[in-house]
Amino acid sequence: MFFGLFKNKAKAEPKKLFYTTDIHSHILPGIDDGSPNTEISLALLSAMKSWGIENVIATPHIAEECFENSTYTIKCAYEKLSTYMLDMGIEMPVSYSSEYRLDGGFKRLMANNDLILLKNNYLLIENSFVQPPIDIKNIIYELQLKDIKPILAHPERYSYYQRNKDVYGELFDAGCEFQINLLSLTGYHGEREKETAMWLINKGYISFVGSDLHHFGHVDAINRFLASKEYDSIAERVKDIIKNDELK
Repeated sequence: MFFGLFKNKAKAEPKKLFYTTDIHSHILPGIDDGSPNTEISLALLSAMKSWGIENVIATPHIAEECFENSTYTIKCAYEKLSTYMLDMGIEMPVSYSSEYRLDGGFKRLMANNDLILLKNNYLLIENSFVQPPIDIKNIIYELQLKDIKPILAHPERYSYYQRNKDVYGELFDAGCEFQINLLSLTGYHGEREKETAMWLINKGYISFVGSDLHHFGHVDAINRFLASKEYDSIAERVKDIIKNDELK
């Protein structure tokens, strides 16, 4: 059974990730397009533990019309997983926030101060993949007025920003920090996404890396990446510029 993965086995240790706190994952059960149940959640956590992750921040989607979650539904899913982990005798620090889509629902949550913040008042936000929010700079400014520090999830995956890279500098200068996906560095999302992620690293725009883990296909991609020769060089370039472990 996969629960055994939490135990030490007599075999060569795999390479570990260059951070120990993952700030972006979809491992809460039955709440979005990530883990469908507690058993899968535990298996995904087991994989993360094998990568050297010691603290996991689950960030289920909140987005109008597709993932209409709330603080309450996220808390319920978290408590369900926590109870299951306790019953199974599994110890691993897991907390939760959300990945907030910048839509009308987000603006209402922001106005009502109904946001689940990360440590140090950080907040993970995301754009639609279809088109950018026309008022993203205003949203960044309004969050800052509330002493909230926005982190834009996977900016390397937005094709409209890939075609106009000047926007990255504008958002960065406006005070928005960036979190690239570990999966983008593996090439899982495509070569353009990988190239853009590396471009952002080279520009010094990256503050965080997240697994954005949803399912076992992602696990396989990250396992292959950790076993590759390329991993060491990328890890060396990124490990000293990210702030993941400040949020544990």
